[in-house]
Amino acid sequence: MELTRRGFLKATAVGSTIALGFDVARAKAEMREFKISRTTETRSVCPYCAVGCGVIIHTLGDKSKNAKASVVHVEGDPDQPVSRGTLCPKGITLKDDITHKNRLTKPKVRRPGSDHWEDISWDDAIAKIARHVKDTRDKCFVAKNAKGEVVNRNPGIAMIGGCTDTNEFNYLQWKVITALGVPYRDTQARV
Repeated sequence: MELTRRGFLKATAVGSTIALGFDVARAKAEMREFKISRTTETRSVCPYCAVGCGVIIHTLGDKSKNAKASVVHVEGDPDQPVSRGTLCPKGITLKDDITHKNRLTKPKVRRPGSDHWEDISWDDAIAKIARHVKDTRDKCFVAKNAKGEVVNRNPGIAMIGGCTDTNEFNYLQWKVITALGVPYRDTQARV
């Protein structure tokens, strides 16, 4: 019989457990599941800077209609080509930002002359934003420049794309902003 390295290690491990009196059955009973073994993995992008590191957000919850999933763990995504699973100190604390009790989850408005913020519905917030865009465009629209050339621009609005937006999303943003005549636009896209 030829003795291989693996065979030697197995024989040594078995021999030492018998000789020293270790109870392997008890050690096996102590084995537990990882806390993320029953979670749902959602891939996302870290929102903090323009690097665009990939994150995996682990949530617990059965996804039934009235159940609310809870975030239990956030880690770097090893399959993401930008960061290859690494996160900076801000990115690794993303779970705390998601689950913090003071996180804003509803739109708020501060009315003229008021000293506090009020909760409003998402429909109201979108309607107010659309109204402000329309009013600003009507007020600031320039059809022709000083030379009489048609320019159709709106210098009263500017736009910057977010650092976690993909190039495809920023392309769509630029199409909409261009249709509104906004000349001041930029993106931080690195994804």
